[in-house]
Amino acid sequence: MSIVTLVSGGLDSTLVALLAKETGNIQYPLFIDYGQRATQRELEACQRAMTLLELPAPHIAELSGFGRLIKSGLTDRSLRVREDAYTPGRNMLFLLTAAAYAERVGADAVAIGLLHDEAAIFDDQTSEFLAAAAELLRMAVGQPLNIIAPLKGFHKKDVVELAKQKNLTGTYSCHLGENVPCGQCIACLEYRFGD
Repeated sequence: MSIVTLVSGGLDSTLVALLAKETGNIQYPLFIDYGQRATQRELEACQRAMTLLELPAPHIAELSGFGRLIKSGLTDRSLRVREDAYTPGRNMLFLLTAAAYAERVGADAVAIGLLHDEAAIFDDQTSEFLAAAAELLRMAVGQPLNIIAPLKGFHKKDVVELAKQKNLTGTYSCHLGENVPCGQCIACLEYRFGD
């Protein structure tokens, strides 16, 4: 199978890329610059991870205008990174871009690093959303396309444990994009399993 793997340089998406590699899939890593505050750090981590995994360098979808128009704590430094984190349409933007790219490169599937529905904070992180998106994307790109979410049965602690077992290192998951993770954004707080 060939897969467009959505990669952000974070732990979840890097683990998805590793799992896809282990099962022998051809991958087209795709990094989405949607105008996020952490673009540079995420991209550096993503490029490093793809090199370490011996996967192709990620193609970059330059969609930063989305973040300038759809402001949130993830895209605008004047907003609160945690309390204002909801970015409407973000995961649909990711999936649509990946699906269109998959159609162009002849890939069979798109992979995204969403976790268990119990961990979902927003509706566009759920299994229900993925099922609805699959149907819309089929119409949008004119062909059936699998959406793969291999971590959908995982909670963050499971992801961290599997990543440790596989010696996965060098990822970056803070929404602020600073040298030292802030410890306060949603991405950082996910590591405090149940605090």
